[in-house]
Amino acid sequence: MKMFQNRTYPDLTLAVLVACSALFLVSACDSRTADSTSAAPAKTSVGTEIDDSIVTSKVKSALLADPDVKSFELKVETRKGEVLLSGFVSNQAQIDRAMAIARGVQGVVVVTNKMDLKAGTASVGNTVDDGIITTRIKSALLSDPNIKSFDIAVVTRKGEAQLSGFVDNQTQIDRASEIARTVEGVTSVANEMSVKK
Repeated sequence: MKMFQNRTYPDLTLAVLVACSALFLVSACDSRTADSTSAAPAKTSVGTEIDDSIVTSKVKSALLADPDVKSFELKVETRKGEVLLSGFVSNQAQIDRAMAIARGVQGVVVVTNKMDLKAGTASVGNTVDDGIITTRIKSALLSDPNIKSFDIAVVTRKGEAQLSGFVDNQTQIDRASEIARTVEGVTSVANEMSVKK
């Protein structure tokens, strides 16, 4: 400890305190009780959630750095070292490359592929419409008190909505899919969600 006595690190200390406080508030704010017919969700510690956030950032950075993978079309989520990759890609080679990149990141325990291949080319109009549909789905999920929508990623391509992420139970998966199907403009829903372990 002596070597740190004469130095202060206000920026680092503040950053750590803000990150810990944010994680504490997020976990404390979700005090809903689980459906009595479903299993209780697996709990994680604040330390695990910070580690998962770091792994997610590292995977995203690695995907951004690779010229063969269009990472902006991929969603990356991590839970207890399990990385879930979802979204739409152009070909199988991109899926294979994204999987290899994610596996090479320190802290990754396993990589789960939930990526889908794009069907045909999307016009500018499709892209704008898909952005609107994605926003509508996210809003609908946010307004439902039984869905922890921050754990669900939404990607839309030509009206096909893909839902991915880690949720508490099968009831939430079914409800999220049901909500997405009712949103105007959605032609189909691909369920790529997993129950937390």
